[in-house]
Amino acid sequence: MAGPSTALSPVIAASTHWLARAYPGGESNTVAHTLSELQARQAVTVAAWLRYPTEIDAALVAIAGPGGSALLDWKAGSEPEDEFADGEGWRTWVDEVVVSWAACLLADPMLARRGVDAVLADVPAPTPAPEPRPRPHGRRTGGLPSEFRRLLAPDARDREAAALLRHPDLLDPIASMHRDTLLYLLDAETVPDGLAPLGGDRAL
Repeated sequence: MAGPSTALSPVIAASTHWLARAYPGGESNTVAHTLSELQARQAVTVAAWLRYPTEIDAALVAIAGPGGSALLDWKAGSEPEDEFADGEGWRTWVDEVVVSWAACLLADPMLARRGVDAVLADVPAPTPAPEPRPRPHGRRTGGLPSEFRRLLAPDARDREAAALLRHPDLLDPIASMHRDTLLYLLDAETVPDGLAPLGGDRAL
């Protein structure tokens, strides 16, 4: 599992920045903005680990580049006036699939749980020797992995801050771009009889 590979850092940072700008939680110097961005980062991190599941995958995307945000910008109506202007270079590191999958995770708690469980299941067991960077900790029985708590169990402040970021209807133009691939990857295309579809409630 790629896990916290530094090769994915530019992709995660840029994709998080794109989501935080497209679905802002408040002004950039507010607590709400920070809480919203943290949730976006956790969703993007899970999505990136799912998309690039090995160290080789992470290294290759660092070399070839993830494709950029052009189609996402068009879908969200947030195209820059000049994509080549100073300060817009980060857009080249946005990964369209990662952003779309992150939007799916943010809009659907059940899918977010499946995604987190999938990436944590593949994280190697910790070794006795200390490592230069922290590795994710496996989930304890009955608990949540602290790295993804705001994604999986947002509290009232988190939800208020991420009202736009977690709104299924607002996210749908982005989430729908690559949702089918994520559902297939997580074996979430179908649900048992009697359960609501992912992302929806049962009709009363």
